[in-house]
Amino acid sequence: MQTGNDENGKGEMVPDFLDTSLYVNRELSWIYFNQRVLEEALDPAAHPLLERVKFISIFSSNLDEYFMIRVAGIEDQYEAGIVDRTIDGHTPFEQLEKIRTMVLRQFAERKECFYCDLVPALRREGIEFLRVSELSALQQRALSHYFRKEIFPVLTPLAFDTGHPFPFMSNLSLNLAIELEDEESSALKFARVKVPGILPRLLRLNDIKGFRDDDGIIRLIWIEDLIESNLAHLFPKMKIIQSHLFRLIRDADIEIEEDEAGDLLETIEQGIRSRRYGKVVRLDITPAMPLSVRKLLMKNLEVTERNVYEIDGVLGFSSLLELMKIDRPELKDDPFMPCNRITEQFGTDVFAAIKAKDRLLYHPYDSFQPVVDFINQAALDADVLSIKQTLYRVGSNSPIVHALMRAAEEGKQVAVLVELKARFDEENNIVWARALEDVGAHVAYGLPGLKTHAKLTLVVRREQKKLKRYLHLGTGNYNPTTGKIYTDYSLFTINEQLANDVAELFNALTGYSKHTEYRKLLVSPINTRKRIIEMIEREVEWSRKENKGRIIMKMNALVDVKTIRALYAASCKGVKIDLVIRGVCCLKPGIPGISENIRVISVIGRFLEHSRAYYFHNGGKEQLYLGSADIMPRNLDDRVETLFPVFDKTFIQLVKSDLELILSDNVKAWQMHADGIYSRINNDNPRVNSQTLFLHRAGLKKTLCKFKADEL
Repeated sequence: MQTGNDENGKGEMVPDFLDTSLYVNRELSWIYFNQRVLEEALDPAAHPLLERVKFISIFSSNLDEYFMIRVAGIEDQYEAGIVDRTIDGHTPFEQLEKIRTMVLRQFAERKECFYCDLVPALRREGIEFLRVSELSALQQRALSHYFRKEIFPVLTPLAFDTGHPFPFMSNLSLNLAIELEDEESSALKFARVKVPGILPRLLRLNDIKGFRDDDGIIRLIWIEDLIESNLAHLFPKMKIIQSHLFRLIRDADIEIEEDEAGDLLETIEQGIRSRRYGKVVRLDITPAMPLSVRKLLMKNLEVTERNVYEIDGVLGFSSLLELMKIDRPELKDDPFMPCNRITEQFGTDVFAAIKAKDRLLYHPYDSFQPVVDFINQAALDADVLSIKQTLYRVGSNSPIVHALMRAAEEGKQVAVLVELKARFDEENNIVWARALEDVGAHVAYGLPGLKTHAKLTLVVRREQKKLKRYLHLGTGNYNPTTGKIYTDYSLFTINEQLANDVAELFNALTGYSKHTEYRKLLVSPINTRKRIIEMIEREVEWSRKENKGRIIMKMNALVDVKTIRALYAASCKGVKIDLVIRGVCCLKPGIPGISENIRVISVIGRFLEHSRAYYFHNGGKEQLYLGSADIMPRNLDDRVETLFPVFDKTFIQLVKSDLELILSDNVKAWQMHADGIYSRINNDNPRVNSQTLFLHRAGLKKTLCKFKADEL
């Protein structure tokens, strides 16, 4: 603590917000988050059996991406000799060491969960994992025949010797390192066989000729086990000494110098190709791999022991997601039909629904279909003159993009901002950008140096010889698939002030407008941080006047130090602050004299908590912003983001009640403690699973909607 003066000139003890102990390391906080994902698999009561397997897959794919991007970046810092400390006091090397220790511990938990819990439980439910060696001789012959017919033609064995360079191995590839002996010369050889990613990783023996059983048991075998068992077909006249699985993860962060890019689309394409060649940041091997093979791989892949992870069992657990294709509904979450109040009352006439009043939807409890219908109707409506939309992650076979293409073909003015730099969606977005250009849509790729992450649609329609503008503003992507599993808000409105701001923003995104004053929208990188901090400080004033300071923020991540310090300062002045943060949180709650008025929870459940909501009590004149921005430097400084105000008092109370319900969750919620560590909320209150209650509420709404529609 240090002594300072407040704004009234009175001496008082002012906390030292530069103290490194007040912050959680960003990278370690992410690992804490992924641990919470893993816990959904570890807990037998958390989900149906196949859903628990799915969480093992999600945990594993999350970690792969983390190494490809975050760990790769820290490795770059370390190799560059950077020793600067983060706000929480860690050097790059210290971060790498702690990451390794924590990840190894998680791998051990994952192994025990899968092999000691999930595999036996699946077996009891008639789903078995088998090894080739466990099959009868007759079955092995049938499987060998299948291998020669369906798998052998796809494989390419690559030798490594003086005449053959060490083979290139792509990112996320699963491989076999094979030691051989030439039967004629007795010379030792080394080869590599890649397990082809274009084939299913898990083979259903029931579907292979010779394995048709009527007992109802689903029998599965890993494709790499079948390949290992048939290596002799790949290396005739060679003796297979031994083979060992390994898997590698490369740096996949595409770096683009936009000022030097003549064609951004072409530059992104080149970057995607180069992603395959990034340096190796993690090498997964099995404990049985001999030291000689291990050293050979390490030398040629240019990795150190820090990059090598011994994993006992399956490599590449993300492939377990294939089990969700099994038709066993009793082992999965109960299906649900989201409420669709707009369709119930107005059919597909979304314009009529919006003209009647603003509409606020909460996906996936409210159907995402009205968003699709909105674009479809705009595409086909003869009175619609133009459609402007931002696209970040739209997925494959997107009905949204197909509707935009129809609109362009109908002769409407269609302007689309396609964010080519949306990580791991670049290929999809390149395809859609070209398809839109081919039908005459105006396609822009955003502002140099900034990703466009805002979720906006503006439709201009002629009505009674006047132009009316319809808006869709959201917290999530225009992706119907994620709209079923991500929680997000959608606002439909014809508010003129918002329409003016959105029109100005589109002009900035597609043209040379340098507009920097927005009436109602918060727009990054222009004013989001500034306005958020101003509203935090305003709650301090209300706390001083009437002891009514109150803030609720829901987001995916809280990293920005300036905002964290503003929250700490508000807590010191008595403002009550609740933070619902799914992932990374660098703020520590509950520190006496610093953050004792701050509570941080994280909800991990059936749906991915993706919505961003910022509520300020404002002395009773409540303000609420929804939108695309998390409180991270990249979202505040390096992206085009929007937070939009909610004007309707009913909607404000509805979202506030949503937030308060989430804050009361004691089933799927975790609470962060003053040391930055999380624990499940376990209190004596009645059990509250917020997502389950939202589902029940949606079911009730659907019933009420039907009654109202029948009345109409």
